[in-house]
Amino acid sequence: MFKATSMGILLSLASANAFAEIDVHDAYARATPPHAPNSAAFMEIKNSGKEDIYLVSASTSVAKTVELHNHEMVDGLMKMRQVDNIKIPADGMTMLKPGGLHVMLFDLSSPLKEGNTIPLQLTFSDQSSVDLELPIKRVMAHSKMKHGHESGH
Repeated sequence: MFKATSMGILLSLASANAFAEIDVHDAYARATPPHAPNSAAFMEIKNSGKEDIYLVSASTSVAKTVELHNHEMVDGLMKMRQVDNIKIPADGMTMLKPGGLHVMLFDLSSPLKEGNTIPLQLTFSDQSSVDLELPIKRVMAHSKMKHGHESGH
């Protein structure tokens, strides 16, 4: 379990704006075959705060570009699309999973090998961030789905 609390707890004492408490569980990145340029990261994000919070960005040193994505059914095809943010409801949770919301890792510097780990930083709408060390796992692809990608990558 990874826990993020305000980076500026002392600063927030002077204001009424309390930071949400975020817990990240079961986080992992998908292993890639050799020469595969992209991967994805998945996790469960819990918000024990009293206000909704949004995941607004993610970053890692192992990919040139990191984007937040969702899968949607469009004209009978499953399409992957970039989203501006991912809502983590107050006193609730959001699952980032294969076939749904996820963090895309584009232009990997090297293949992601099962058993290794990668760093990933998540940044939220309240300016808090969570630094993770994600294990790399093999994930079975959805072989019966037709995939399309509309991000220009």
